[in-house]
Amino acid sequence: MKEMLAVILAGGLGTRVRHLLVDLPKPLASAAGRPFLEWLLRYLRNQGVERAVLSAGHHAGKLEAFAARVAIPGMSVSCVRESEPLGTAGGFLHAVQDSSDTQSDLLVCNGDSLVLTDLSPLLAPLSKSEVDGSILGLRVAEARRFGTLKVGNDHRLLGFEEKRPGPGLISGGVYVFRRRALARFPKKTPLSFEYDVFPSLLASGARIAAVPCDAPFLDIGTEESFARATDFIHNNMRWFE
Repeated sequence: MKEMLAVILAGGLGTRVRHLLVDLPKPLASAAGRPFLEWLLRYLRNQGVERAVLSAGHHAGKLEAFAARVAIPGMSVSCVRESEPLGTAGGFLHAVQDSSDTQSDLLVCNGDSLVLTDLSPLLAPLSKSEVDGSILGLRVAEARRFGTLKVGNDHRLLGFEEKRPGPGLISGGVYVFRRRALARFPKKTPLSFEYDVFPSLLASGARIAAVPCDAPFLDIGTEESFARATDFIHNNMRWFE
């Protein structure tokens, strides 16, 4: 894999499953005997990622302690704490600015979800100099709970569409950005990827590739999906080894 810094968004409050977390941030919820976040890191290492930084907000101290003790061969893990709520993209920028890495392209993942797919197709569009980034699109049979991606014939992201029933391509919450794209991020706080960054990038003419996939997917943000986490890990163990 091309040199890449992974930034994992782990600053959310987890309000819908807080009663199940026993004073933990959602990414540290136990799944198959380990913190869910550790499974995400193991998946990323399996994909060739060697460096990851956690963007921490709620329960930041526990995420810092996790980053200090987690041991994944061939991978370094650090943590950057927000001093105030910055939003998903704001936390990402803060983590990147705190990192000593100033050259690598940037992979963004949510700390409370897993999309188990080969990341090579997501990185491939960056071989074209005009492409500023890419977003992983997940094909689903029923998209009524999600907004869907609007994609052109050349796989260029055109925008986001409202929730609607039926099959669709939804955001997997996994993105790659060239460094130069960060200069086009709106200057505001808090800053959201979905509501601020992507609309602003597209309006400014940035070229973002939408890369579709069919993949096992889990977001532990609801009580129902939270309960499936251990079985999901066990059923997809090859992605973590």
